[in-house]
Amino acid sequence: MMMKHLLMAGAVALMGTTASAACSYENTVPIKSLSAGFEAWKSVTDAMAECGNFEAELDQEFRTKQPAAFAAKLSLYHIGGVSNGTVTPLLNEGTIRPLDDLVEKYGQNLTPNQLIRIDGKVMAIAMMVNTQHLMYREDIFADLGLDVPTDWDGVLDASAKIAEAGVVDYPLGATMKSGWNLAQDFVNMFNGYGGSFVNADSTPAVDSEAGMKALETMKALSAYLDPEYLVSDSTYVQQQFQQGKIAMANLWASRAGAMDNEEESQVVGKVATAAAPLAMEGGAPATTLWWDGMVVAANITDEEADAAFRLMMEGLDEEMVTAHNDDAIWLVSGYQPGKMAQGAIATATASPAPAPYPSTSQMGLMHTALGNELPSFFTGERDAAATLAAIEAAYTTAAKEAGLLK
Repeated sequence: MMMKHLLMAGAVALMGTTASAACSYENTVPIKSLSAGFEAWKSVTDAMAECGNFEAELDQEFRTKQPAAFAAKLSLYHIGGVSNGTVTPLLNEGTIRPLDDLVEKYGQNLTPNQLIRIDGKVMAIAMMVNTQHLMYREDIFADLGLDVPTDWDGVLDASAKIAEAGVVDYPLGATMKSGWNLAQDFVNMFNGYGGSFVNADSTPAVDSEAGMKALETMKALSAYLDPEYLVSDSTYVQQQFQQGKIAMANLWASRAGAMDNEEESQVVGKVATAAAPLAMEGGAPATTLWWDGMVVAANITDEEADAAFRLMMEGLDEEMVTAHNDDAIWLVSGYQPGKMAQGAIATATASPAPAPYPSTSQMGLMHTALGNELPSFFTGERDAAATLAAIEAAYTTAAKEAGLLK
């Protein structure tokens, strides 16, 4: 499945079906889910909870908890929230079940773009598409006469001018928390410079010109960040925006709607979106394309699986999307793209377009190696060359243990 096609189907095509009214039935089977904690997941799980006997655990560290929880003899959760970057460990361990029979029974309102097939079997239901794109304060850019940056050199130039003007605490925000987030920011920049993470024989390939350029650019950007950027995840950057502390960030599209939440944001109507910046001329936006969706655990009873999938369909109905249209770029019927979706649409339709995040065992090991080894570069413990060498060494050890390398 082409991720660009998946994203555009969600962002542009308006898919019509019959909307439901609240929950159409009473759920009598206790069901639990574990997913990320951003606003779209709250909207979906709140809709599922209307049916009763449902408990949702929203946790930004879900990806570290899911593998062991789903591998338990009786899975600790019935439903998992996943993405193309986090579903791989569950697939590799066989802890989620094919959904073809349940799609046939309850999935009449699903579209082909929502059916994530692995080896011909439906293994996940996609609910939204996601990417990191540029978000910026329109009012600040207008007041200072700044053009919206189209590349990272432009971001650096704009950051210098915003810093000189002193209109915010920090010109820039970034999801560079040590571990998964920092690794993902490197993935974005490395892709933007045209890098390849592994060779055809599964050996590592990050110790390269693209790797050096990615680190150099990220280090230059760090001069305009909150000095505590190694603890800065998506929620941290979202709140920096909402509290008026930063002027721009390459942030997840799923966070854009929160900018206009009057209950928690001080910048309602002031934040706009644009395509993720380019790392090099003629390249793709320096980001990756993602889908988010749900899976059903293998280690539960068939009765529980049936109840879990039926609840999922209640959470992914047109009524939920109508009530929470701007929480995500939904793949669910009834979605109407709004102003805050424009940056993600521009990113996905760029030519060339950014690549989907690869759902491979090799990339899972590489992402872990990046998350473990990159912090030492930003704290000054290692230079760029030593950091890239350490990443390749860590990946090689893990790949040998996993049987991917001899």
